[in-house]
Amino acid sequence: MKKHIEVTGALFVESGKVLAFEKGETKYPYISHKFEFPGGKIEPGETPRQALKRELLEELDMTAEVYSIFDTVTYEYPDFIITLYVCLCRRLSDFKLKEHVRVERISSSDLIPEQWAPADAHVINKIKTHLL
Repeated sequence: MKKHIEVTGALFVESGKVLAFEKGETKYPYISHKFEFPGGKIEPGETPRQALKRELLEELDMTAEVYSIFDTVTYEYPDFIITLYVCLCRRLSDFKLKEHVRVERISSSDLIPEQWAPADAHVINKIKTHLL
């Protein structure tokens, strides 16, 4: 049975563009060098919003206001299953790339699901139709 992990990701929309954070090389080739919504694992006793605030601070040295959950996706990768809670957020500080190789600001018409980690890609179509 595959491990099931609950994770959270931040959706930042600034001046009509989505902030897309690119992962570097990972032990899982299907998510290496793909864009993602930054965030991480939800620890026991945390809500998705609490986990996201903590993860943004750890991964990006960023403080952010975390709003409601925009979308929830359960996705089965070859090695594990994740449930991803993507929350709308607003940056309250600048950030430093520590676990990502770059960040792009992408307009809705230029969002291409195949450039994103597969679980995150499911959120892209909802962003295009409901947000921008």
